[in-house]
Amino acid sequence: MSFNLLIGIIIIVVFLIIIFKGVPVTISMMVCGVVGSMFLLRTPMSAITLLGDSVFGSFTSYTLSVAPMFILMGELATESRIGGDLFDCFQKLTGHRKAGLANSTQVVCAIFGAICGSTAATGAMMSRIAYPQMKRYQYNDMLSTGSIASGACLASLIPPSLHLITYGIAAEESIGKLLIAGITSGIVLMLLFIATIKIWCLVNPNIAPQTELKASLKERFRAIRKGGFIEIILVFALAMGGMFAGWFTPTEAGAVGFAGMLVVSILFKRFSFDILKKSFINTMVMSGMIYALLAGANCFGKFFTLSRIPDSLRFLVENLQIPSVAVIMTLALIYLVLGCFIDGVALILITTPIFLPVAQAAGFDPVWFGIFIVVMVGLGGITPPVGVSCYIVSGASGVTLQQVFKGSIPFIFAYLAMALLMGIFPGIATWLPSLLM
Repeated sequence: MSFNLLIGIIIIVVFLIIIFKGVPVTISMMVCGVVGSMFLLRTPMSAITLLGDSVFGSFTSYTLSVAPMFILMGELATESRIGGDLFDCFQKLTGHRKAGLANSTQVVCAIFGAICGSTAATGAMMSRIAYPQMKRYQYNDMLSTGSIASGACLASLIPPSLHLITYGIAAEESIGKLLIAGITSGIVLMLLFIATIKIWCLVNPNIAPQTELKASLKERFRAIRKGGFIEIILVFALAMGGMFAGWFTPTEAGAVGFAGMLVVSILFKRFSFDILKKSFINTMVMSGMIYALLAGANCFGKFFTLSRIPDSLRFLVENLQIPSVAVIMTLALIYLVLGCFIDGVALILITTPIFLPVAQAAGFDPVWFGIFIVVMVGLGGITPPVGVSCYIVSGASGVTLQQVFKGSIPFIFAYLAMALLMGIFPGIATWLPSLLM
């Protein structure tokens, strides 16, 4: 074993130890990146220069400006509660069917995620809107909260996804292609969630009693008009479609999306300057956190390059001729474990420089791997002990955390099925980007 590889392994072990001890991820990445580079470069000044270049490069990159614009768009949608009437709309359309309210939750989470991009905001909103309705019609708490927690994680995949943007920056991959790939992949995952709910109800019909919610055709049209469904789709189509058509860059698409959301909030009489102010403040806080994480990841990633760990893993996969599906399922299990302890954005930034070369050696496209990582990060949102989505749903709904985690268990299998499907049919992620770009 080479000296560089040995130092790389030692630093990874140290990094994991201090992470589990509670040291902030950004500081952990910067310290480990600098200390590791000191050993490999043999000159402390070179390692410190590496840190300075990482911070300066991250905070002055034009590519990074895409994140604040989409965050601002999502914050405005969240603060003005644009998605509040969406659930009522789909409740009128499908609520009368078996488990219709739970299935409607998945669809609304996907749509709200398309204008918000935040798992936390989606989970909190749906817990306050969908859970009381499901409770009213005597849905089992595990089904209700499990469907909300998993559905909220769709926001991490459906564009404009902050996680996909983060991966695109870390991997230096086309953000436009990643966001396009997130559309088909998000729809497939949503359908797997709906299938999971259907199977659960077949096994135990009592968890979702039949409701008497069938609305008239007139009521359905009125719900669609009042729910803002058409307006939200138009904003999404304008922002995403304009970017896909090449009318504007991803950063400009975020600005257009924010402008569209501003118009919609005014039309629905949900706008106020206090809401706008709060949206800006939340955006600055979130953007600052992401920029700091990216600076740390940049420093840590350069250390990984020096350690030759990615090259060694790539060499191992290529020479052992491991089947690609076996490689992907192994990575899925690794992400399942790591996602139990590490936050989504941090997990993407930490693992991308390590596992992207492995995926490429197995024959997978970088855009495909970005979708795969974000799917696995979504899985981490519903697994204990971190399971951020479950914590949010528990806090907003009042259901015990234990019940929410139990309700999320069936959806873990949906995530693993998604990983397997992506390994067998890579076109799930790559077909639409190759068609449009």
